[in-house]
Amino acid sequence: MRALVIDDSRAMRRIVSRILVDLGYEVVEAGDGQQALDVLRSAGPVPNLACVDWNMPVMDGLTFVTTVRANREWRDLTLMMVTTESEQSQIVRALAAGAHEYLIKPFTPDALRDKLLLLGLVPEEVGA
Repeated sequence: MRALVIDDSRAMRRIVSRILVDLGYEVVEAGDGQQALDVLRSAGPVPNLACVDWNMPVMDGLTFVTTVRANREWRDLTLMMVTTESEQSQIVRALAAGAHEYLIKPFTPDALRDKLLLLGLVPEEVGA
C-alpha cells in the first residue's frame, strides 16, 4: 500500500510517515497541496491514502481535497485530514469537500492506526 503525507512541517511529515511505514506503507511526502498534486500527476501509481494537513502555504489542504475530488483519475484515493483545526465547522467542511476521515493533532500512533482500521486501510498482517 502507498501513502502520500502532505504537511508543511517536516517534523510532522516524519512522524506520520514513520507510523505509516511501521504499518506496512510505502510513503511519499509533499510539503504543500501543490507539491502533492505534482506527485499525483507523476507517472507513479496513485496512492491508496493521503494524509492531508489543512494549513499550508501555496495550496492548503481543503483546496487539495476539493481538487482531488474533482479529478476522476483520483476518485479511489482515500483522503484523511490530519490537522490542528478542531472546530466542528471545519471538520464538517472537510468531510463535505470529500475527506473520508479527520484526525486532530496532536494524536497518538494508535489513534492514526484506529482511523486506518475504520477505513479498511491497515494491511491484514498488521491489523491482526
